[in-house]
Amino acid sequence: MITLENVTKRYGKFTAVDGVSFVAQPGRVTGFLGPNGAGKSTSMRIMVGLTPQDGGQALIGGHRFADIPNPSRHVGVLLDASAQHAGRTGREVLRLSAATMGMGKERVEEMLTLVGLSGSEAKRRVRNYSLGMRQRLGIANALLGDPSVLILDEPVNGLDPAGIHWMRGLLRNFAAQGGTVLLSSHLLHEVEMIADEMVLIGRGKIVARGTKAELLHTAGTYVKPEDPAALLQALHAADIAATPSGDGGFRSEAEPIDVGRAAAAAGVVLAELKRAEGEGLEEMFLQLTSDDARDSITPEGVQV
Repeated sequence: MITLENVTKRYGKFTAVDGVSFVAQPGRVTGFLGPNGAGKSTSMRIMVGLTPQDGGQALIGGHRFADIPNPSRHVGVLLDASAQHAGRTGREVLRLSAATMGMGKERVEEMLTLVGLSGSEAKRRVRNYSLGMRQRLGIANALLGDPSVLILDEPVNGLDPAGIHWMRGLLRNFAAQGGTVLLSSHLLHEVEMIADEMVLIGRGKIVARGTKAELLHTAGTYVKPEDPAALLQALHAADIAATPSGDGGFRSEAEPIDVGRAAAAAGVVLAELKRAEGEGLEEMFLQLTSDDARDSITPEGVQV
């Protein structure tokens, strides 16, 4: 199990992660979704002790990552497929990791076969690997210690359709055996195909969480007015809560007819008024995070 409780990370005046809290359960694949620069990678680096948080706590199995003895035997991590020694062969990369973990050479060969890098590909230098091959090698490294938890940041980048299909099956099988999978991506469709739970993050804050059915059920109404300030005033007068969503739009749990009546009573012109529940997860995701998308480089030059 992975537990984040009010995790916060600041770089000077810039807040990369702002009070993030969620739980990734055993036996389930949890999708961690958000635009580039939303805070996904920073959150995951905090989980595995690579970036110190300024507040809150991140626990794996009830422990800080730094307190877990031989952590690679319990937690498999892939945060950057390119961060591998380019001059070593795929087999050498895994053998060095295995020696560090106390695993035998037979486990290395098992993992190379599992990820499709056996034979001549295991003898090639990593510098000659495609991005997809580096992703496969990174997955092999993450699984090498036979962990119960996987933390993967954008693992399908560079994979072809066959590779993506293979990845889905691999992660589903891992979760089916009781493992915990946290899968980060900005590609909603790929995560939607595999995730049991989804956590949506934007501008460092959690904006929604739950299963696909739960997220769509609570989507409510989407409304886009000609005059946003006038609509907010009208909704407030009608005791209807609304939050910004999308380019000048708002989301409310109220029914569309109630939002429309409040706008009409105040003479507010609406460009859009629809039940968000029927628009699909991708549209809901875009509306929830479009105002939150930001460049992936902070003012201090730190990747988030």
